[in-house]
Amino acid sequence: MIREFLWIVPLGIVGLLVVLFFVFVPVGLWISSLASNVKISIFTLIGMKLRRVKPAEIVLPLIKARKAGLDLSANQLEAHFLAGGNVDNVVNALIASERAGIVLKFEKAAAIDLAGRNVLEAVQMSVNPKVIETSNVSAVAKDGIELLVKARVTVRADLERLVGGAGEATILARIGEGIVTTVGSADSHKEVLENPDDISKRVLTKGLDSGTAFEILSIDIADIDVGRNIGAQLQTLQAEADKNIAQAKAEERRAMAVAREQEMRAYVVEAEAEVPKAMACALREGKIGVMDYYELQNIKADTQMRESIGESTKDEGIAD
Repeated sequence: MIREFLWIVPLGIVGLLVVLFFVFVPVGLWISSLASNVKISIFTLIGMKLRRVKPAEIVLPLIKARKAGLDLSANQLEAHFLAGGNVDNVVNALIASERAGIVLKFEKAAAIDLAGRNVLEAVQMSVNPKVIETSNVSAVAKDGIELLVKARVTVRADLERLVGGAGEATILARIGEGIVTTVGSADSHKEVLENPDDISKRVLTKGLDSGTAFEILSIDIADIDVGRNIGAQLQTLQAEADKNIAQAKAEERRAMAVAREQEMRAYVVEAEAEVPKAMACALREGKIGVMDYYELQNIKADTQMRESIGESTKDEGIAD
C-alpha cells in the first residue's frame, strides 16, 4: 500500500507540471508558427509570457506578415506592443501598402499608429481618396447679399505628414476661410452664382493643405443658396441708431431750454421782488409822491380786474 502511494505522488506531480506547462506555454502557437515556416523558439514565447505580452498578438500578425512577404521580426512587433501600439493594424497597413505599391516602412507605420492615427485607414485613403463635405459657409458679397456655400473636398492622405500634420478640422476651417474671402471680394452675389467654379479655383491656389496630413485633390461647390440681405439689415440698424441718437440730442436740447426758461423766470421773480424796495426808496427820497403811488396801485388793480374778466369770458366761451 505504501509503495503504491509512493508511485502516485510522483505521477501526480509530473501530471501537474505537464498541465502547467501547456497552460503557461502556448504550444499551439508554437506549432502554428512552425507550420507557417516562422522560426520562433518556445523560450521566446515563454519570455513573452513573463513580459506580460500576449503571444497570440505577436505570433499571428508575424505569420500574416511572413505569408505576405514582409521581413519583420518578433522583436519589432513585441516592442511596438509594449509601447501601446496596435500590432495587427500596423501589419495590415504594411500589407495593404505593399500591395498598392506604396513605400511604407515598419518604423513609419509604427510611429503613425502610436501618434493615435489609424494607419490602415490612412493607407486606404492614400489609395482611395476621401470626400469631405463642409457645412453651409455663410459669406457676404460687396452688395450686401449673403450666400450659403457648401463644398465637397476630395483629399488623399499623405503618409509622410501624418505624424505632426493637422487633421480634417483644419482643412475644413481653411476652406471656409477661403470661401468667405472669395465671396467677399466679389462685387455682386450674381457674379458668384454665375461662376461658382471661381471659388474652387481661387481656394485651390491658396495652398490650404500645407502643414496638414492630407493632399487636396479637388474642391467642388455642391450648393449655393441666397440668404439674407445683410446690407439692408445693417442700413436699417444704422438708421435706427441714428434716430435714437437724434432723439436723445433733441431731448437734451429741450431739457436745456426748459432749464433756461426756469432760470429766466427766476430772474423775473427776483427782479419783481426788488420793485417794492425801489418804490419805498423813491418815496423816502421824494422822487415820487403819495398820489403817484396810489395811482400806480389803481392801475395795477384795474389790470388785475381786466385779466380776471378776460379769463371768465374765455371760460364761458369754452363752456358754450
